[in-house]
Amino acid sequence: MKGSAYFCVSLTCLLSATVAFGQETPQAAPAATPPQDSTAAPAAPAPPKSPLTQWGTDFSFLFDGYVDGNFNDPSSGFNQLRNFDLRANTVHVNLGKITIDHAPAPFGFHLDVGFGETLDQIELGNRDPNSWKYFEQAYVSLKPKSWHGLEIDAGKFVTSAGAEVIETNQNWNYSRSLLFSWAIPYYHFGVRASLPIGPHFTAGVQVVNGWNDVEPVNSGKTVGLNGAYAWKKVTWTNNYYVGPEKPNTTVGLRNLIDTVVQVNATDKFSYYINFDYGRDKDVGPGANHWTGIAVAARRQLGKKTAIASRLEVFDDPEGFTTGTAQRVEEFTLTGEYKMNDYLMSRLEFRNDWSDVPFFQTNGPNGSKTQPTVLLGLIAYIAPKK
Repeated sequence: MKGSAYFCVSLTCLLSATVAFGQETPQAAPAATPPQDSTAAPAAPAPPKSPLTQWGTDFSFLFDGYVDGNFNDPSSGFNQLRNFDLRANTVHVNLGKITIDHAPAPFGFHLDVGFGETLDQIELGNRDPNSWKYFEQAYVSLKPKSWHGLEIDAGKFVTSAGAEVIETNQNWNYSRSLLFSWAIPYYHFGVRASLPIGPHFTAGVQVVNGWNDVEPVNSGKTVGLNGAYAWKKVTWTNNYYVGPEKPNTTVGLRNLIDTVVQVNATDKFSYYINFDYGRDKDVGPGANHWTGIAVAARRQLGKKTAIASRLEVFDDPEGFTTGTAQRVEEFTLTGEYKMNDYLMSRLEFRNDWSDVPFFQTNGPNGSKTQPTVLLGLIAYIAPKK
């Protein structure tokens, strides 16, 4: 059966699960309000201060590792089209880091420093990848009360684009989507500002050195425009980046349009749709394009367990981002178990399809599919809010 047929069957299964999981359970009628006692109860003692918060600064820790099996048994030992879960048929450390965050009042700072293949991968596009490879983010912030919510950050910070983030525990699946891996940047270096406008909308603007670069590669700048609408159950974020990305020239702009709609239908069921379109103009005639769409859903099954799935299609007709002209489809199913507040595991099955034999095997011929199974372990310690 061809990959597109697999994708259609998987999409039907996901939509069926969405309908089934999205049904709310009937709620019991609210209990009657008891009569108030005229004698006021003594005030509860203040909760003890977390040892992870010192001098107004929060400290948190993350460790992320996995064991992966690739049914193609690639001779290189690597999974294709993956960015962080790269290693096939082995145990590997994904990311270990410490975060130090001081909220601006009016001055603040944020620092993510660590090690692991994740930080190596996000620095591959940097002109000097070793200079900042241990720093995921490092920026200072300014937010005076008189600015009515306006915040300005300067330094290295992660991109605003995409439905997923670098930290595994903040995503629904263990592996990252094709869109996160191939359609958008990881981070920027420069200045950004954000301002809430009304109760539902926040606007932002960025002036940065481009995609995944601390040092500028040319004399131009990339500009980012961001907007987020947030209602009770729906969040809609939009990002637009434009700027010259080619070394030593400002001719030929790169454009990226990114939009994400996330719906928290109930306390236990959520889903999102993410769309990306990119265009990189050549110095001469012509341009490269890439387009992708992802649909994901998550259902909380109990206090400790959850299940999530993701379907997506990514089209790279000139091979600009993946290195090969191809159309790729992907399905992921992830089971999650939280052992306690600080430790979780994820068991994941994923299959990628390409319209060309792109995926490595243990023989001379490639494959159009890449089925993998992965078990991840994530430890995360942070102050309770």
